[in-house]
Order: sequence, then C-alpha cells, then structure tokens
Amino acid sequence: MNLFLLALLYVLINLPFGYLRAGVPKRTFRWFLYIHLPIPLVVCLRLFVFKISWHYIPLLVGCYALGQWAGGKLRKKGPPRAA
Repeated sequence: MNLFLLALLYVLINLPFGYLRAGVPKRTFRWFLYIHLPIPLVVCLRLFVFKISWHYIPLLVGCYALGQWAGGKLRKKGPPRAA
C-alpha cells in the first residue's frame, strides 16, 4: 500500500511541473528546472517518509516520467473551449 501511495504521489507531484515544462522552449534553464526541481522532494518522500527500498527506483522513475508526460499533455490540450 505504501508503494502504491508513493507512486501516486510521484505522478501527482510531477503533473504541475510537466505542465509548466511544456510551456517553455526545450533545453532552456526553466525547462531544466521544471524537470529537476521535484527530485529532492520525491527522494525525501521515498527515503524518510515511506522508507521504500532502492529496489523500487525503476518503478518510481517511471511514475516520475508519467507525471511529467501527463502534465505536458494537459498543457497541450489547453482549456475547454466554449461552444
């Protein structure tokens, strides 16, 4: 259960950063910042709050990437349009 909750948090934490990242040009300072800024937070969650082993890092990296990707898709979709 803890692993599932942590994986969900990885995705949810990265959604806004993926959204912001999709709005800036690639390989700029802000683009780099939006990808790497949540890393200390998620590492602290894994190590100190949930105490999850390093064996699950590949799964969590996938959840991290999923959150970034989904946030970018939300940005590209844009707000709903009035009829």
